[in-house]
Amino acid sequence: ARPDHRAARGEERKIERDRGPRPRLRRKDVGIAEFLERFIHNSALVTFLVAMIPVLELRASIPVGVALGLHPLAAYGLSVLGNLVPVPFIIIFIRRIFTWMQKRGGWMGRVVDWLEAHAAKKSETVQKWAFWGLVILVAIPLPGTGAWTGSLVAAMLDMPLKKAFPAIAVGVVGAGIIVAFVTYGAGALLFS
Repeated sequence: ARPDHRAARGEERKIERDRGPRPRLRRKDVGIAEFLERFIHNSALVTFLVAMIPVLELRASIPVGVALGLHPLAAYGLSVLGNLVPVPFIIIFIRRIFTWMQKRGGWMGRVVDWLEAHAAKKSETVQKWAFWGLVILVAIPLPGTGAWTGSLVAAMLDMPLKKAFPAIAVGVVGAGIIVAFVTYGAGALLFS
């Protein structure tokens, strides 16, 4: 016998009503987060995965986590961890990936050229200030900065993982604090 999907959905709606209203995502936040939440049904995992996506990173994952019903500190912690997962892989493998993409030519070669030029522009601060330059690059929560950019810059400058990862981790923690405070305020984070 086939399961009755309509009955199962009715049961899900009843559970949602019992839990009370769920914070709604703003229209501009809908997209990847809503897609993931529909298929995964786990707010914590969605928050963790959004933090791993380039460009979105912490800037999106903390607000998305809270919008999906997580406590701001839980959203912060999951976002920091999720944002750090790709870092060692980028630092270790990005050069090999770029070489492979350039061999393919066409649009892949143009993407690599653009990414390398972007990393070269961002690398001035890192070259000047070393550890703290990388921390600052990652900690500023603006587009074009973050863990992905910091990892790319570290790889392009041939920084060893054991030197780059701690700087990126400090920067990610700082960026998370900035995003959380700007989004929710100190009172909401400390006293909720």
